[in-house]
Order: sequence, then structure tokens, then C-alpha cells
Amino acid sequence: MMPTENPAAGLYVHVPFCASRCSYCDFFSSTDTESIDAFVDALLCEAGTWTDAFRNFDTVYIGGGTPSLLSPKRLETVLDRVCHVFTLLPGTEITIEINPADWGREELTVARDLGINRISMGVQSFNDDELSFMGRRHSGKEALRTIEDAVAAGFGNLSIDLIYALPGQRYSQWQASLERALTFAPSHLSCYELEIKRGTPLGDRYHGGELPLLTEESRRDFFLRTSEFLEGAGYVHYEISNFARSMERASRHNQKYWDHTPYLGLGPSAHSYSNGKRWWNHASVTDYILDCGKGIRPVAQSETLDMDQLRLEALFLGLRTGKGIDLHRYRHRYGRDLLAEKGPLLAEFRRAGLIEMNGTVVRPTRAGMAVADSLALL
Repeated sequence: MMPTENPAAGLYVHVPFCASRCSYCDFFSSTDTESIDAFVDALLCEAGTWTDAFRNFDTVYIGGGTPSLLSPKRLETVLDRVCHVFTLLPGTEITIEINPADWGREELTVARDLGINRISMGVQSFNDDELSFMGRRHSGKEALRTIEDAVAAGFGNLSIDLIYALPGQRYSQWQASLERALTFAPSHLSCYELEIKRGTPLGDRYHGGELPLLTEESRRDFFLRTSEFLEGAGYVHYEISNFARSMERASRHNQKYWDHTPYLGLGPSAHSYSNGKRWWNHASVTDYILDCGKGIRPVAQSETLDMDQLRLEALFLGLRTGKGIDLHRYRHRYGRDLLAEKGPLLAEFRRAGLIEMNGTVVRPTRAGMAVADSLALL
């Protein structure tokens, strides 16, 4: 039994270029920007290969990499192609990630005129020492100016990304960045705990023994206090790392990743999902351009998820969100009655203050979100 609901899909466009690599980042990207034009041409070709499988979208997310390295003309070319080969439904959410200081008010105004209605800004911190540690190209002042420019350009739907739990960071330092962000009353905040990934500069330093991390208890304290602080400021903690002024301002696109809604990814290393199948493109700009030039889909690999895998993913992802899991809907989609099978364990989690139950809906509490991976072991 496969999930049978058919909501509108989401479209992700991966722009893999960066002017420099951040010290913590393990996403696929390239600092060789000479191939941007060839990449854009290939992207236009790839879009045309998917019209038999995807048609209607109600979210578009342009991520990276650093999409703000695209000139306004290149961005217009990409969006024109998307609108030509696919149907964007009325009210489509169109998001672009930008790096502070890449765009000024003029570029932001052009983006707004092109139909982009949501900005996700990779600020990460307003503290210059922290920005330097993370290898970011902008300063705190540049971040402030770019936020002001985005507001002046008419972006009422603005998301600010921040990173916490840096080595040696005090909570007061982190809260200073939060408070600075809140002076702009952004509609959305994404607050990510620093993750140390192998193969990154920070990963090399950590595994070389020169980078002591905060303790697990300290990182949990950061998480809980951040949630309490932002909820106290009027934000909805709707997913482990995400806060919105209201659910109308939650990222509609990202929510598709959490409930097995179909999504199509275009660009090198982009992932896609539909009806139990997941596939991903070449993590190579060269290979991507070559395949697209031949008129074939640049898919590197794929996998078909069986029902057990889908059930586990639904648990893992659902218990990371404030919406939680509707047990009746879960049984309908995945053929398992969690209340009948896991009733005693659910009761134990509830007594421990990790979940709350309202009718047929199971939601993680703030303390439950802090240990969401353990909850998914249901």
C-alpha cells in the first residue's frame, strides 16, 4: 500500500556555485564560477526532460550553493524557463537563498519584480568573530544592511538563517544574534545547531583534536532556551530548526520534504521524490552539463523505498515537527496502527513529558524535539 494523496509538488533548483567554501559546509558546491553560463543552459534543458512526470508546482525553492551569485539576467532566464515548461499555481511560494552583501537593493528589487516572494538569507551570525570562524564572506554590518535592503525592496516574507553552539560560544553571545535578528521582525527564522562534518575544514580540525565542542548538555540547553525565547517573542516552533511568525509564514516548500509530498530537484546533486521513489543528480557540474547536453536526465542514482522505510521516515520526520503525526492519517497512508502497536511506549513518552496527545494527534513537546531521533524509534 503506497501513499495515495496527490498534493501539488515542490520544485527545487540547485545553484552549485560559491565564491568560497564555508568551514562547516559539506553541501555540494563549486568555486569554479566560469561554468555558470553552461550550467544555466544545462538547467534549462533538464527542466524540459521532466514535463512528462511533473507539471504543477505550488512552491519553488532556489538554493545552493549561493544562488545570489546569479546575475539578475541569468535568474530571469531560469524563472522564465520554469514558467514556460511547468505550471506554477496561483499563490506559488518562490524562495531564493541569498548571501548577505551579494545583492543590494537594486538586485533585490529586480528579484521581487521577477516574482520571487520569499528571501532566505544566510546570515548565520551578526558577530564578526563568529562569522570569520565559520568562513563567511560578509560582516555583521553587511548582514544588517542587506536585511534593510530586502525590506525596502518589498520582501515581507523574509527568513533569516542563524547557527548556534559554536565551540566556546556562550548562550549570551547567541542570544545577542537572536535579538539583533528580531529587531527586523522577520517572518521566519531557521536556527541550526553547528554540525561538524567529515571532510570540511572544521571537521578536519575537530578530528585532529584542536576543536573542542560544546557538551551535549550545553547544546541541549541552547536548543531549549532558544525555543523558549522565540516562542516568547511570538514565533511558532513548527520544526526542530524552524520558527515562523505564524503557520502562514512557515516554509511551504520545506514542509513537503517532511511528509512525502512529491518534489523535483533540478541541478547538480539535487534530490527528487515521487510515489516511493527517490533519485538524485550527478554531484559534478561537468557530468551534469554533459548529460543535459545530450538531452538525457542527469540522474546519478535512485532508490525505491519499501513500506517499512516509508513508515520509518514518516515517524522520523513527523516527530521533528510541531504538527506531529495524526495516527488516523498515518494508519491510512502506511497501514500501521501505532496506538494499538505502541500504546504502552507512547504512554511512557507522555509521562516523561516528551510528547502530548490531542485526540489522534501525537506531537513532540519542546523537550521531545530535543530528543526527536529517539522518539522515532517507536
